[in-house]
Amino acid sequence: MNPTRFCPKKLEEIAAEVFTRTGISHAQAKVVAQSLVHADLRGIESHGLSRMPIYVKRIEAGLIERQEEPQLVMEEGATALIDGKNQLGAVVGLTALEQAMKLSRQTGIGFVGVRHSNHFGTCSFYAERAISEGLILLVLTNAPEAMAPSGGIRPFLGTNPIAVGIPAGNEPSFLLDMATSVTARGKIVLAAKKGEAIPEDWAIDKNGNPTTKPEQALSGSLLPIGGAKGYGLAMFIDLLCGLLTGAAFGPGVKSLYDNWEHPQNVGHIFLVIDIQHFLPLPVFQKNMDEYIRQVKSGPKKEGTSEILIPGEIESRKRSERLAAGIPFSANVVEELTQLCSIYRLDFNEARIT
Repeated sequence: MNPTRFCPKKLEEIAAEVFTRTGISHAQAKVVAQSLVHADLRGIESHGLSRMPIYVKRIEAGLIERQEEPQLVMEEGATALIDGKNQLGAVVGLTALEQAMKLSRQTGIGFVGVRHSNHFGTCSFYAERAISEGLILLVLTNAPEAMAPSGGIRPFLGTNPIAVGIPAGNEPSFLLDMATSVTARGKIVLAAKKGEAIPEDWAIDKNGNPTTKPEQALSGSLLPIGGAKGYGLAMFIDLLCGLLTGAAFGPGVKSLYDNWEHPQNVGHIFLVIDIQHFLPLPVFQKNMDEYIRQVKSGPKKEGTSEILIPGEIESRKRSERLAAGIPFSANVVEELTQLCSIYRLDFNEARIT
């Protein structure tokens, strides 16, 4: 049976209206809706509209501020610090990105730290915007404890993702967006919602044993990519996003799903490089195109039809879903339909098939 598909633009409108009816300003609601639909368009369903119910639940519980605006705490030279004021993470993240882009235009580099934020969606949401401005972006964020240090069995670090966006010209831009765990925790949450098993190398249970059951993985620990290398990278990200900014770190970052007493206090880092302080942008993009063509034209192992660059699969999926609509599983449709009905909205108005 083919999954039900929905119109991306209409999904944005409905999601924005849900957030608006919780008391979030319409402008901020639009940003969060765009962030969630962006993830679904790229095939990252774990960070898409399936997250809307938990965002709304935290807003209604008073754990995310409805009216606050992110505040610029410090700006000096190429650096700045933003207090997210516990606003929705995508709103805080976009504010920080815009500040970092502004600084990069002035000095060549914009380095912005963020504290008192929340889950801010996919890093690629920000990388795509920087790429569209002809800028390079490195974005980092810490996250609630989900991954044990190498050799341990108790979670200490978050999945702590890292993303890099670098614009090309006619070729696909480079967009690496990855968790430092083997998989994002949201994918295990989604597997649990769907009643699906997970691969054995994703996580361990609370006793340190490999598991294919998402419920056991969620009460146990995710595994880092590359063993100790992923663990070290996750720690580095936590040190920058948490300690450097004054945000929470390690187990101090509160769970999006399980903590109903405290704000998350997530920390982010946005580092933007203005290419034109180094080379004329058209020259850089021409060189990027040549580089990518060389990568893609290299010899391929048996069974490989094409060499792809980071972000290319997601970019193609985005194009396909913009044309054909975004598919959702029946249980996600049911959950979103119930949520919308609470706010007197019809989720199925976005249905295509």
